[in-house]
Amino acid sequence: MTHTYDLLIVGGGPVGLFTAYFASMRNADVAIIESLPQVGGQANALFPEKEIYDVGGIPKIKAKQLIQQQLTQLNLFKPDIKLNTTVNNIIEQPDGSLVVATNHGDLQTKAVIIAIGTGSFAPRKLNNVYDPALETSGQITYFVKNLADFADQDVMVAGGGDSAVDWALALENVAKSVTIIHRRDQFRGLESSVEKLQNSTVNIMTPYLLNQVTTSADQLEVDLKKVKTETHQTLTVDKLLINYGFVADSRLLRQWQLDLAGTKIKVNTKMETNRPRIYAVGDAVTYPGKLDLIAVGYAEAPIAVTTALQTIYPEKIQPLHSTSLFN
Repeated sequence: MTHTYDLLIVGGGPVGLFTAYFASMRNADVAIIESLPQVGGQANALFPEKEIYDVGGIPKIKAKQLIQQQLTQLNLFKPDIKLNTTVNNIIEQPDGSLVVATNHGDLQTKAVIIAIGTGSFAPRKLNNVYDPALETSGQITYFVKNLADFADQDVMVAGGGDSAVDWALALENVAKSVTIIHRRDQFRGLESSVEKLQNSTVNIMTPYLLNQVTTSADQLEVDLKKVKTETHQTLTVDKLLINYGFVADSRLLRQWQLDLAGTKIKVNTKMETNRPRIYAVGDAVTYPGKLDLIAVGYAEAPIAVTTALQTIYPEKIQPLHSTSLFN
């Protein structure tokens, strides 16, 4: 007889792991489906050294440490975790249950919660201003997996958002020198982080655009053009870290017949999608006032789990407070 889960959590990033943990506290029969060979999502695979600041009660924590803490938490219940598993389709059954078709066969469940973050994505790259071989050599990169790779080097960070500002500050204590360039005078990062940046030793160059990147000996010659002028300046660095954001691919979500706004899944205040018994949380979703923060995803997870369990088991009394879950 085919096993039927109460909930299948699609995505094993920070929000997916917490969703599975909260559902397990509710005694739900849960499994996590993760397309990567390890859980942790993009936080663990791409940004393990990034400092996370928006988790309540924790002043700051590296992404890889946060994932390890969540795995320790999740290990209290040991739900099934299916790695290297890609969801191809979600099919409704006559009795209201769902069949999740994957590359490793079909899984039966009473409900699905999607927590895939930004999903399939690629970094937004520079436009024809450098030799792509510089990416292969690692001189131009889009991710920081190990801060030690930048030790005692002259590093340039390009970008004006939270990630660019955070990386510039993190590299300040590791690199020989750090320069951050942004096309606007104002950065888009958290105000406290921008203030730290302005008070740091990081060389801030605004408003500048990357005009061209060439090589000289073993270093990069970066030609910068000041916005709305013909003024150019050339800096020599060892590595260029680009943080211009990511381009998401929504084709898979459309294949699942979900209503989207751009690349995001539309949900209501109960985290319900347009399809019965399919819910979504975290950076994958959008609704009025939505913020793409881990803390927000953590708050959405209990809502989705509670809504799903009320639908699956309407006769059960739902706890009102988290402190009642173990009583």
